[in-house]
Amino acid sequence: MAPALTDSGPRASDKPSIVSKAVFPDGLITSGQHNPIYSLIRPYEDFPKHITGPTVWQAEDYRENPERWVHVFSDDEIAELSQAADDFIASGRPLTGMTKASFPLPKLESFFGAVRNEILNGKGFILFKGVPVEEWGLHKSAVAYLGFGSYFGYFVSQNGRGHVLGHVKDLGEDATAKDKVRIYRTNAKQYFHTDGADLVGLLCIAKALEGGESDIVSTHNVFNTLQREHPDVVETLTTPNWYFDRKGEVSEGEDPWYKSAMIYLENDPQGSPRVWSKFDPNNVTSLARFNSGPDAKIPPLSDRQKHALQVFDETCSRLALHMILDPGDIQLLSNSHVFHARTAYKDYPNGSVDEQGQTRVRRHLMRLWLAVPEGEGGWKTPFHDSNEKKRGGIQVDHNAPVCPIDAE
Repeated sequence: MAPALTDSGPRASDKPSIVSKAVFPDGLITSGQHNPIYSLIRPYEDFPKHITGPTVWQAEDYRENPERWVHVFSDDEIAELSQAADDFIASGRPLTGMTKASFPLPKLESFFGAVRNEILNGKGFILFKGVPVEEWGLHKSAVAYLGFGSYFGYFVSQNGRGHVLGHVKDLGEDATAKDKVRIYRTNAKQYFHTDGADLVGLLCIAKALEGGESDIVSTHNVFNTLQREHPDVVETLTTPNWYFDRKGEVSEGEDPWYKSAMIYLENDPQGSPRVWSKFDPNNVTSLARFNSGPDAKIPPLSDRQKHALQVFDETCSRLALHMILDPGDIQLLSNSHVFHARTAYKDYPNGSVDEQGQTRVRRHLMRLWLAVPEGEGGWKTPFHDSNEKKRGGIQVDHNAPVCPIDAE
């Protein structure tokens, strides 16, 4: 059976964070998915009734003001990224060993530091534009993107195969097979969610024929709205009785699910704990094989939970900021206090060409999951790995990290 609320879950010592550089070139292993330390999860009564500050924003604050959230890379900035990527490629280092030290950006470093603080503690999002992905091709674009990401956090594995560079691309998988498929490998709609790391970045390589557009929303604006309109939903989302499907990406000795809340307060009892969130509804609606029938091992979703999921997504949709990513755009978000979603999309037919006679490329986004440990500005979580450099992510046993430059 699943752990009781009094269980602490695995400790940091259960999985060493420093490992063989022959397998993990930067010497760090992704921590992975875990049960929280339940005694550190705060009850609904401790949550604020209303949140204020820069993390609370409305779509209308930004919809007509792109200068507040869009940065177009200058020619000099692109040249610096390009030179660093060329130097890294020439060094022969493996992409899985990318670090900030191995990708020096002396001019961009201070700017990226300011952006990092805004992502972690401010509005939580930015859109960069102007990466010449068509000129650079997949390999150099991947190198530059990983180097860029190293200034914001530590990249973590995004699946059981150890992919530290993910690829959001339709591979023809069945989106209705919820217990097996990861939705980013399909063209289906993605409901509002967070990813399994502190930050998520998306570099657009190619757009779809139709759809595949992005929506984001302030977690704290959603929280305030729900507290005002549906406090019962907030109470349901903060109760740690939700089960999350690992979808077969399971290490030895682990249950095929973990149990947690949807919305948390920071583990900061002496400070000013902030509200944050971590969940994907696709991972709580895919557990029928475990929560139904005479041999059910976990309870099914309750009516309260089903209602909460519906109201939550409707509220996010109502409050969201819509954006379209063009080739060369990088969307960078904080998962702690920004929810994101994607519309369904339709790709160009195979073999179609553009006005210049060039073959159309199917929709493709490169994705980074970046961890920011507590000691380096990350939010204080009720998980044993809160201060691990590569906290979160998905790690199966000691599978080595890999960095494919295209989907596989």
